[in-house]
Amino acid sequence: MKQFLKTASIAALTIAGAHAATAQDAAPKDGPLKIGMTFQEMNNPYFVSMQEALNEAAAQLGAEVVVTDAGHDVAKQIADVEDMLQQDIDILLLNPTDSAGVESAVRMAKDRGVIVVAVDANANGPVDSFVGSKNRDAGYQSCSYLAETLGGQGEVAILDGIPVVPILERVEGCKAALDEHEGITLVDTQNGRQDRSVALGVVENMIQSHPDLAGIFSVNDGGAMGALAAIQGSGRDIKLTSVDGAPEAVKAIADGTAFIQTTAQFPRDQVRVGLGMALAQYWGARVVPTEVPIDVRTVDAENAADFSW
Repeated sequence: MKQFLKTASIAALTIAGAHAATAQDAAPKDGPLKIGMTFQEMNNPYFVSMQEALNEAAAQLGAEVVVTDAGHDVAKQIADVEDMLQQDIDILLLNPTDSAGVESAVRMAKDRGVIVVAVDANANGPVDSFVGSKNRDAGYQSCSYLAETLGGQGEVAILDGIPVVPILERVEGCKAALDEHEGITLVDTQNGRQDRSVALGVVENMIQSHPDLAGIFSVNDGGAMGALAAIQGSGRDIKLTSVDGAPEAVKAIADGTAFIQTTAQFPRDQVRVGLGMALAQYWGARVVPTEVPIDVRTVDAENAADFSW
């Protein structure tokens, strides 16, 4: 709740300041505000939660919303943005499937006078603002928790993912945490593509290849659920940590499985604040933060029962 109040306050203050500028600096256009949001994927409760929060906020504004799912296909995401521009969107909220690959879409939108805010992962090009989790902190928290649970001793592995900036930062933070424990050895890093079924096979191979494996860090909860199935199938005592705070992961932690911790993000807060940054510019604010980092939080057996996005 504290996290929500903090980020909601940021958005509220931004919008209030923008309203103050509106009367003298910005004339509203004919018709309702039109917001476009393109997601890297929608087969993920994290992004479903984000879309729900966007729809709620848009309804309060009386705005129209256009949402697309890139399915991790950068060409489709660029085409989706082109289609949104044909529909005369005023604001583009961009959750890139490839930070560098979508630069042409960002430039197209800016050439049309559209405000562009990247959400969850940043994008190359002239974005107006970026709102995302402190991903390095997330990786650091999870891997510190894992190492400390193992008593600072043992072999661990990283279940990596798609090489976008947030995932790279989580891995960087994880390695920094592991390096603080001389008795911890990183023996394997493999790509589970943040997908449950892919991660299941990858972790089965990890377990077979490393008979002394004691812990695994997954870069997201989707992959972690596949990792959990592999651990349970092996009958081995292997501890698992992750990032996201997804309902299924939180339940697994509360149930006392090998899944012992996830560092939760706040997808609803991210999109609310992202929209707040965009509205500030739309309504005429002269100064808007170019980046708004959102705090992350450890969820473990002590607080899992009371946690939700």
